[in-house]
Amino acid sequence: MKRLKQMMCAVIFILLLSPFAVNASTLKIGVAAEPSSTDPHFHNLGPNNALAYHFFDRLIHQDEKQRLFPGLAESWKAVGPTTWEFNLRKGVKWHDGSDFTAADVIYTIERIPNVPNSPSSFTSFVKQIKSWDVVNDHQIKFETKTTFPLMAAYMSSFSIVSRAAAEKFVKENPGLVKDIYTIPSKYYNDGTLLSGTGPYKFVEWVKGDRIVLEKNAGYWGDKAEWDKVIFKPISSGSARMAALLAGDVDIIDKVPTADIEGLKKNDKVSVSQGISNRVIYLHIDTDRDDSPHVTDVNGNKIGKNPLKDQRVRLAISKAINRDAIASRVMQGLSIPAAQSLPDGFFGSSEKLAPEKYDPKGAKKLLGEAGYPDGFGLTIHGPNNRYINDAKISQAIAQFLTKVGIKTKVETMPKNVYFSRATQLEFSFMLLGWGSDTGEPGSTMMKLLHTYDKENSMGTSNRGRFSDSKFDSMIEDAMSTVDAAEREKKLKACSEYVFGERLGFIPVHFQVNTWGAKKGIRYQTRTDEYTLANYVKKE
Repeated sequence: MKRLKQMMCAVIFILLLSPFAVNASTLKIGVAAEPSSTDPHFHNLGPNNALAYHFFDRLIHQDEKQRLFPGLAESWKAVGPTTWEFNLRKGVKWHDGSDFTAADVIYTIERIPNVPNSPSSFTSFVKQIKSWDVVNDHQIKFETKTTFPLMAAYMSSFSIVSRAAAEKFVKENPGLVKDIYTIPSKYYNDGTLLSGTGPYKFVEWVKGDRIVLEKNAGYWGDKAEWDKVIFKPISSGSARMAALLAGDVDIIDKVPTADIEGLKKNDKVSVSQGISNRVIYLHIDTDRDDSPHVTDVNGNKIGKNPLKDQRVRLAISKAINRDAIASRVMQGLSIPAAQSLPDGFFGSSEKLAPEKYDPKGAKKLLGEAGYPDGFGLTIHGPNNRYINDAKISQAIAQFLTKVGIKTKVETMPKNVYFSRATQLEFSFMLLGWGSDTGEPGSTMMKLLHTYDKENSMGTSNRGRFSDSKFDSMIEDAMSTVDAAEREKKLKACSEYVFGERLGFIPVHFQVNTWGAKKGIRYQTRTDEYTLANYVKKE
């Protein structure tokens, strides 16, 4: 009897030490898009930003509706026209046990513009910072170049990384890198520099198969919901659905539109849906006279790029049946768009409405622009980034071909697509953009302001749209302190650049759907992020 009791005690002890103990919980998430990097500053891309939220913190966080709340900064305030004071949280530890201090914030701000080979930089979020005064380890005063009312929103848009981890890496690898600011992202991808302050720690990344995280027991904030999280990249919608129904994963994002109604009727599954701040749009080469994928109607070289003509851009917009895309391609899960954010967001204009489907009007405009017989065009887009992205490209090509713009389709994986788009290899591109700040100003600054690398304006303006009047309007709006006046100016910017100039052509806003096994449910977010701590047990 005594020996039996000893054996039972030993078994219980082993179970308590085991990662599969009764109280341990593992969450398996099937995601449509695998991040391109675990370096939180490499690529301003939704999947990357969502994953970074697990390892790292921001000075200021955003909730499910993009409202700001304290992160690594306990408080912040403007103490002058161009001066902001941030009070940092004390007692925060990096995953390696070192202390979080103001030095890490400054290192982050200095590092962001220097990340090697970034396809879409975070530099625009820090470009307004002119100088700083580190008052002590937990207080910083920033001086901005101009009056900058969106300072807090911009500081909520990027992760803070460890200076000590970078310095240790450089010291231990002499000659491998130039300095702590230009360390290649691959050293984040392999986990070497993945020391964050976030609720989860990095375990491993096997590309194409899994990203594994474990709970950070010493997290300063609300403790992680799960002991272990495994992200499984499954780009195929049908394969993602099969994995959920088979129990291989506990939750999936981007439920295929055709499967949603059936999933809602399955009593073993819970479905969560919410509108996104992401606009799906067409970026257009309005800069080059000789654009690489524009031809005459017979596929030969064309004299001048017709996309530079505003009438042609309006014809393209009129040729697109957004309602048909919403009902047929998106199965009712999109909202036709007229600007960069849906109605109800700060700065969205009530005066703008989605362009009505008008093929006759489109043909008339093409004739007026000097292209009565149309011309040739290729639409390029990703095939594994947005909901039904390849199908949307196909639909748009069919609509344009009907009005005389003979349109070919070429889609490719997102990691190839974004790199080539950034190199300006395309003429007509399907893209998506979600507002990092929950207002349209930052989106318009990045996508529609004249490209200005030195001042980090137009950093994702892949069509190189340029309009000096618009540049002045958006710069003025973004420096207006009074919120009501700023909102009025942002609306005017949208009305001009979308209503008059068509700097890019909005198509629709996504409605996102998550499916989970019975007993858990996802709290949806307007930024589309799939975060482990928003998966709640019912």
